[in-house]
Amino acid sequence: MMTLFFIHQEQNMIKGLRTVTYPVPDLDKAKAWYSQVFGTAPYFDQPFYVGFAIGGFELGLLPGGEPGTQGSVTYWGVDGIEQEVERIIKLGGTLHHPITDVGDGIRTVELLDPFGNQIGLIDNPHFDTAKVV
Repeated sequence: MMTLFFIHQEQNMIKGLRTVTYPVPDLDKAKAWYSQVFGTAPYFDQPFYVGFAIGGFELGLLPGGEPGTQGSVTYWGVDGIEQEVERIIKLGGTLHHPITDVGDGIRTVELLDPFGNQIGLIDNPHFDTAKVV
């Protein structure tokens, strides 16, 4: 006889995306580049951390870090993925993995920032912002 155990949760343990951090070797250059890409200045700007408020979430820059493309990929939502890729490449980013249709009208792409970090973009017509908590 198999017994199933269920954990009673008062609230969800894992919430949606809150913060993504990117290690950067030159904080001033990274701050300028990300300000252009996201069209906003940082709301928190200290020598040990720079934070941007992006669509209700946080993008953080960590100085003195070693950028790279290993590990997880964070996908930032966009409308019109082709235009965003073109814009970011013009600002100094490079294409890492081409725009891919992953099914059901959802498309993703991975780019590299000028420092070597991977940035994912996702054009997902099904994403429901009302569910963001």
